[in-house]
Amino acid sequence: MKLLKSIKQKTYEQIFKAVKENDKQKFRDLFLRLHDRDQHEVFHLLYPDKKRKISEFLTAEEFSEIFEWMDTEDQESAVQYLPDAYMAEVFNFMAADDVARFLSESEETDNQTLLAMMDEEESQRVKELLSYEPETAGSIMTKEFIAIHNTETMSEVVQRLRQIGRRAETIYYLYVIDRQDKLVGVLSLRDLLLSPEDEIVGKIMSNQAVSVRINDDQEDVARLIQDYDLLAIPVLSSDGKMQGIVTVDDVMDIIEAETTEDFNEFAAISRGDDDRRKPSAFSTAKSRIPWIIILLFLGTITGSLIGVFEETLESVVLLAAFIPMIMDTAGNVGTQSLAVAVRNLTVDDEKDRDGLFQTIKTELGAGMLMGVAASLVLALMITLFYKNFVLAMIISASMFITISLSTVIGAIIPSIITKFKIDPAVASGPFITTINDSLGLLIYFSIATLLLEFL
Repeated sequence: MKLLKSIKQKTYEQIFKAVKENDKQKFRDLFLRLHDRDQHEVFHLLYPDKKRKISEFLTAEEFSEIFEWMDTEDQESAVQYLPDAYMAEVFNFMAADDVARFLSESEETDNQTLLAMMDEEESQRVKELLSYEPETAGSIMTKEFIAIHNTETMSEVVQRLRQIGRRAETIYYLYVIDRQDKLVGVLSLRDLLLSPEDEIVGKIMSNQAVSVRINDDQEDVARLIQDYDLLAIPVLSSDGKMQGIVTVDDVMDIIEAETTEDFNEFAAISRGDDDRRKPSAFSTAKSRIPWIIILLFLGTITGSLIGVFEETLESVVLLAAFIPMIMDTAGNVGTQSLAVAVRNLTVDDEKDRDGLFQTIKTELGAGMLMGVAASLVLALMITLFYKNFVLAMIISASMFITISLSTVIGAIIPSIITKFKIDPAVASGPFITTINDSLGLLIYFSIATLLLEFL
């Protein structure tokens, strides 16, 4: 590994030297040997004045392959430092969905100027994608797909594939349409190659083509591709006509983005709509302050509970030693239950969509079993170390009830929120933890007060 890094570093240094010396041939010899990802890294490391030379060293087609690997900030740097005419030509060689994604994410690019300089046909494709609602199938689809007619022979399809295949996003699926451009089936590359040359497409194609509508949510599209193990899925208009395809690489980006968004919301650190960019201190604080204020008010409830049961604490001071354990366990169990409940609600899988009652029933059962195990361990430990059977009963009973109810709280809140058609991820970890902390303390001190009165 160290040897490979050393070789890579030396290559980079030679490339930087070639740029400095304006040695175009040496730059191309070294640079074009690199993987696209490494080429992107080289561009990122170049000084601004050196980045401007890229338009002289690489063709627009060559740079278009590098541009697709860049994050939005590096793409904006490329548009800033390279001539508009050159970048317009770069966009002509890129897939329309990649261009549309960049233009929709970038805040510093003059979209209209670049679109006006592009080829008319390519520009119209990009404008069409930009016209769809964000986070829908239409906004993430690509127009570069291969459509064939059900009356064509296999030899005719192969001939067409040789002519236009390089311009398509994928050639592993060929989409079969009728004379009205409506999707009627799909032909895999495997079936194409293994079928007789004079066979008609309509006889070989699969009629069970999984598809989505142009206004379907991108998360639903991602789940379909995931559930059916597809490399791409066709996107249809309301009347069933082929409009484009969504490929698995785009879906992977969507799943990653949605998972990150849910994680941020669980932790109450959601960045809002502009989460692709590095947040400033002000924007980060702004997104977290409401949660902090809410949790401060909820935290006062916890403090008040300790004050209410002050007499109980004074009679058995040792009770205070177990307060952190009760609170931590309640919060941790609730957060685990929350994660499971939200997944059951958001994953489009019939086996997981058991409804509110089934979710509560499952989590309560699991909580009771965990509570029994924790209670037995605590009862044994406290009896052995403290020689106090009453204290062992108080803590064991409190732990059993707290764990059982904490799982229910963690499961029921996102379920209820979903009934009101609100994203369940807003039931964040800190919120659940604070509620369960207060609940655990209330149970703990209530049981302690009752037992101490009767014993």
